[in-house]
Amino acid sequence: MNPTQERFVELWSRNGGRHADAVYADLARRYGEPGRHYHTLRHVRRCLRYFDLARHAIERRDVVELALWCHDVIYVPGAQDNEQCSADWVQRWADGRLVMRERICEAILATRHTRVPDEPDSRFACDIDLAALGAPRRRFQEDGMRLRAERPDLDDHAYALQESKILQGLLARPRIYLTDYFHSRCEARARGNIAWRLGGERLEQE
Repeated sequence: MNPTQERFVELWSRNGGRHADAVYADLARRYGEPGRHYHTLRHVRRCLRYFDLARHAIERRDVVELALWCHDVIYVPGAQDNEQCSADWVQRWADGRLVMRERICEAILATRHTRVPDEPDSRFACDIDLAALGAPRRRFQEDGMRLRAERPDLDDHAYALQESKILQGLLARPRIYLTDYFHSRCEARARGNIAWRLGGERLEQE
């Protein structure tokens, strides 16, 4: 059992979940589906690294961590219901036994990033999901390439329009990050990266 699997199995089991090995096998299979380039276990592991840095600030750590593990387990490029399908996946495997499964699913649904959630658990899940926006510029650029690779159905113009709409929406927020922990550590760099992506990088390519 590798360290990633071991961490999930222990977390799932201590929260009352059954069949942890089978759950992980299904989770890993889905994150490894062909066509995924960004929404993979690599993204989950990066989320967990951010989670580990912030764990002292998080009250219900297992809720947030399980939401991070599962928030992209169902991912169809361009679909509008990926988060809902991921929450449904958790409910099926939870079998009525997983502790705080409703809170976990609420945190997963919050990663749609369509509104400011009320619960701190969901706010941390949202911030950790977006923490890579505040990564060093080279990593931010690599992430952009991986996200682009997941949408071969769109030509460059259509993809640029869609990406710009999302990024401009983030810049228009009073705060990209909803928790003080991530706001203080990621906000400035994330805004710089997004502005570069929307302006400077594309000008360089023309």
